[in-house]
Amino acid sequence: MTTYFDFTPTNSGPFQFSPTLDGQVYTVIVTWNVEGQRYYINIYTLTSTLVVCKSLVASPQNYDISLTWGYFTSTLVFREASQQFEVNP
Repeated sequence: MTTYFDFTPTNSGPFQFSPTLDGQVYTVIVTWNVEGQRYYINIYTLTSTLVVCKSLVASPQNYDISLTWGYFTSTLVFREASQQFEVNP
């Protein structure tokens, strides 16, 4: 079952949410990089160990670009059109 998280960044701090990936809960923190002029996703364990840090890449409506490929079997996809993250277990 797909879980959706609305991407609602603010100026008061980084956007974050807690998806379940491969049966474990993680913390995803989305930060803005001023020099790169783009967002980055940072996936942490619940004990604050960084697992993945990579630039945020949007998927088109008809194709999934998994932001967790090579790290998890669960997929994390960002849809720019809907401004949502999609998590598929």
